[in-house]
Amino acid sequence: MTRATASPPSAPARLPTRWSQDRRLEFVDFRLRWDGRINRSDLTAFFGISVPQASLDIAKYLDLAPQNVAYDRSSKVYLATDRFKPLYPANEPARYLNELLARTTGVLQPELSFLGWTPPAAAVPSPNRALPVDTLVALLDAIRREAAVSIVYQSMAATEPGERTIAPHALAHDGFRWHVRAYCHSREAFVDFVIARILGIKVAGTPGTDGADDEAWHRLVRLVLAPNPELSEAHKRVIELDYGMTAGEVALDCRQALLFYALKRLGLLEVHPGQPQVQQIVLRNHDEVAHLLPRGTAPS
Repeated sequence: MTRATASPPSAPARLPTRWSQDRRLEFVDFRLRWDGRINRSDLTAFFGISVPQASLDIAKYLDLAPQNVAYDRSSKVYLATDRFKPLYPANEPARYLNELLARTTGVLQPELSFLGWTPPAAAVPSPNRALPVDTLVALLDAIRREAAVSIVYQSMAATEPGERTIAPHALAHDGFRWHVRAYCHSREAFVDFVIARILGIKVAGTPGTDGADDEAWHRLVRLVLAPNPELSEAHKRVIELDYGMTAGEVALDCRQALLFYALKRLGLLEVHPGQPQVQQIVLRNHDEVAHLLPRGTAPS
């Protein structure tokens, strides 16, 4: 009698890829631009496709942009040529650096990133504001269903948490913290609530809002930034380079509801006369913007 041997555990079946060929071509374009090279194994490893399919994808890319690629027989890889021009407009430095930042801070896992080789990188640390999953899920559900919720909230204006009914319609990030934009029934106004300060949440059973009448959320305010005129001409040119200015200025569009946070982050809420090295940029259209800062702009 032959002894039956145990079969090795089978590897989990790989799910069929849901990535379109266009997405895979974008991956090829990305790797060629930022890694300078691509091969079939890059595609098979990232997308879980077969080698023949990877070959077809690369062949398709060669048909679309033959000037972008040259095959190196010695290393058996496709290399970007000095005539490379990206096929995808979104394949810009900002995307690369944002993805590098997301990987560096752990927001994006390496296996989900288009990045291949990456340089050593670091980011300024910031406190990790952990949010209760149930709180965020409840807020998202309320926004989706246009429903109101009752929250227990720790306001900076009170020593003890208080309960209030809000109708959330959007989320916003001020550069450091996440807020929920909502109509507050007690204040009878649209205001911001720091999500981390919500200590409890439940369905209120009252109608919510889609935010259509939140004028400050929908109104865009143009911020015209320029180098501080008190800087030397050489330093002005440096600031113009730092901020990507053209003809000595750059314009940013900001929701009025986020105006306080934008000016605070840019260091423009307070004026520092005679200190151009401290306040290196100025708001050229300050008079047009200042009156748009609503009362009680800071989160409650």
